[in-house]
Amino acid sequence: MKIVVCVKHVPDLQAERQFTDTGRVDRTGGDGTLNELDENAVEAAVTLVEQHGGEVTVLTVGPDDAVDAVRRGLQMGADHAVHVIDDAIAGSDAFGTALVLAAALRELGKDEPIDLVVTGMAALDGLMSVMPTLLAAHLGLPQATLAAELTVTDGVVRVRRELDLVTEVLEAPLPAVVSVTDQANEPRYPSFKGIMAARKKAVTTWSLADLGIDAADVGEAAARTRVLEAVPRPPRENRVLITDEGDAGLRLAAYLAENNLV
Repeated sequence: MKIVVCVKHVPDLQAERQFTDTGRVDRTGGDGTLNELDENAVEAAVTLVEQHGGEVTVLTVGPDDAVDAVRRGLQMGADHAVHVIDDAIAGSDAFGTALVLAAALRELGKDEPIDLVVTGMAALDGLMSVMPTLLAAHLGLPQATLAAELTVTDGVVRVRRELDLVTEVLEAPLPAVVSVTDQANEPRYPSFKGIMAARKKAVTTWSLADLGIDAADVGEAAARTRVLEAVPRPPRENRVLITDEGDAGLRLAAYLAENNLV
């Protein structure tokens, strides 16, 4: 199987989140990391290749430090890495980023078709969760999103989705686009051997020109969405702090019942 995992480099969620004056996420803190939910996507892809054979490529779009995201993917067991970098991409929204990713996926599939495109369920800096759908639309492929379980048999991908009141099982013929949730697996921690091996693997770098994309079609000027306002979350008021003295569970249940919260 040939699997490509689309990953994103995002600011550390434990750090204070900032926006620029133009409403873009401030990525200058130097604390970026692989989007945590993308680790589930990498784990799903590496596991499928361990079961069926093949190779995994991790793909990202972003500035210089975004390469750290694909290097993490290599440490987890991916075979190849591609980083699309171009100054004109800065400020792109999800639609512009999807345009670039789709072009890169077509390039990756030129010599050997891609069987599966895998993403995480959301990027934790924006939480839009639209990238798998946009990629499926660009590539004309079926999509199966929010997979809590993912298997491939005889050229068919099957996913289990856990929704509010029902469990859905979906099937789609390969090639397809799939997103996985944090319920899908437990991402492996890179071994020392994996970390050392990843250092020797090259990261392929492409520009917009390499992908045949006009710079006018991406970036802030071409974005279809924009942040109108970003304000700090107000501090919580009237908080109730329960100190566990052996009966915290009972007191919490009583509080919820008294306030009609259950």
